[in-house]
Amino acid sequence: MELENLKEKIRDVLDFPIKGIVFRDLTTMIKDGEALHLCSEKLADLYRDKGVTKVVGIESRGFICGSILAYELGCGFVPARKPGKLPAVTVKKVYAKEYGTDTIEMHSDAINEDDVVVIHDDLLATGGTMAACYDLVKSMNPKKIYINFIVELTALNGRENLPSNCEVTALLKY
Repeated sequence: MELENLKEKIRDVLDFPIKGIVFRDLTTMIKDGEALHLCSEKLADLYRDKGVTKVVGIESRGFICGSILAYELGCGFVPARKPGKLPAVTVKKVYAKEYGTDTIEMHSDAINEDDVVVIHDDLLATGGTMAACYDLVKSMNPKKIYINFIVELTALNGRENLPSNCEVTALLKY
């Protein structure tokens, strides 16, 4: 299986979550063992030589491959969660989404100045969630931050909402 074959494993769901939207459902890809393995391997290959110490996965689908990426790189995993889900002191960011506003939180001690961080989510649409997570991670002053997605919806121009000084990668583009 080749990287482009992963697109065959991603289901299109019409009119979800609202009419007119084509939702790219990655659950059909990750339920396929061969596809999940290939995706995980290709994600890890992007960062094996970059000294990554933490992977931040964005709730909830970013937890799946973000955890696998952290495992493959031999580094820590940090969840970026919805409000009220983390048990210790948190930092938070309120941000605009395609369909309203939301808030994302991380433990305040999750990242430090010695860390090299990959922030991972499954899909880049407009970039609002990732931009908010980037701001949280940046506020903790790590050495370096990378941003990663499995899928990028290029027509939505989400990269324009992400910092230009940060390397942004996506395995697949639609």
